[in-house]
Amino acid sequence: MFNIQTLNNISPVGLARLPKDRFTTGADLSNPDAILLRSADLHTAELGSSLKAIGRAGAGVNNIPVTAMTARGIPVFNAPGANANAVKELVIAALIMSCRQIVPAALFAREQVQAASTPEELKAAVEKGKKMFAGYELPGRTLAVIGLGAIGGRVANAAAVLGMRVVGYDPGLTLDGAWQLSASIQRARSLDEALRTADFVTAHVPLGSTTRNLIDADRLKAMKPRVVVLNFAREGIVNEAAMVEALDMGHAHGYISDFPTALTTNHPKCITLPHLGASTGEAEDNCAVMVADQVRDFLEHGSVRNAVNFPELVASRQSAHRCLCLVRAAEQSAATVSDSLTRGGAIVAGLASATRNEMVYVVADTTAPVPDPARARVAALDGLIMLRSI
Repeated sequence: MFNIQTLNNISPVGLARLPKDRFTTGADLSNPDAILLRSADLHTAELGSSLKAIGRAGAGVNNIPVTAMTARGIPVFNAPGANANAVKELVIAALIMSCRQIVPAALFAREQVQAASTPEELKAAVEKGKKMFAGYELPGRTLAVIGLGAIGGRVANAAAVLGMRVVGYDPGLTLDGAWQLSASIQRARSLDEALRTADFVTAHVPLGSTTRNLIDADRLKAMKPRVVVLNFAREGIVNEAAMVEALDMGHAHGYISDFPTALTTNHPKCITLPHLGASTGEAEDNCAVMVADQVRDFLEHGSVRNAVNFPELVASRQSAHRCLCLVRAAEQSAATVSDSLTRGGAIVAGLASATRNEMVYVVADTTAPVPDPARARVAALDGLIMLRSI
């Protein structure tokens, strides 16, 4: 049996992927084999020695101490793309909200209803005031999409269907990602090139040292006048002090963010939403199913899919017994792990390995349970990070 601790409300659709005859799930479990979570912060949590895996039912993992987990040989799984459609739809809604002034217009209509004494007075006030909210249309406008992964790629394609000119920038774009993009989307050679001609800018990148304050004062000054910036990635992607200054000076037209802050929430040119990007029933189900499957596959078979800190490795089982090993690539290799097992008396029926960030992950199938001498030899290898038998 495996104990799976749930630190947030994980969709029952996802938890159903963990059979009750093999898994126990709950918020109050002690000594968990794995943790499933959404937004709970693990940076100050006590994570015991029984922990073997962490699954984040979403894309971002900045609430998880990934570096510390890597040092312990604990994979951190996420669910990239599982909420992509939900975020895409909200970004497209934000584009329309900004150019048609939907939020201030709705607030105006509510105020008129409250102020009017008669239906005739309301109708007259609405007709008189609606000219304040004249907008513009999206076709022919330029959207810069920064990051063309699962979400950014969908946003780019949807905007192109709406008739927008779309310029994308992603230095890490994969071949599969490129195949998913509409042929009409233009590739920028640099971030600044993508931003230079944009009427709208939307970023879909993870938050890290190279992306924090990606949209800063200098880049805002280099953008076209009356640009609209959308942030449905992470709060720190946009330097909000610089953003507000650009709005106050009239250079930027609007800022729509999924991350309310004291600086932007009450600003007349900002629309802030309460982190609604993945808040659909479908997205929550998709994320939970994806991460539950990945954690289960790792616990039962050692397979690694969509771990942010482990090499990707899925290998068919060649026997009922499997040994998992993570070592530093500079000191060991799959061959040395296999040799240690063999010298210790194990018969290796199948071997697979993968490397990432100077780590080698080895999966060895053996004809019988790994004997103690073989396990001791592997455990004694320099650079060993993790050793587990299934």
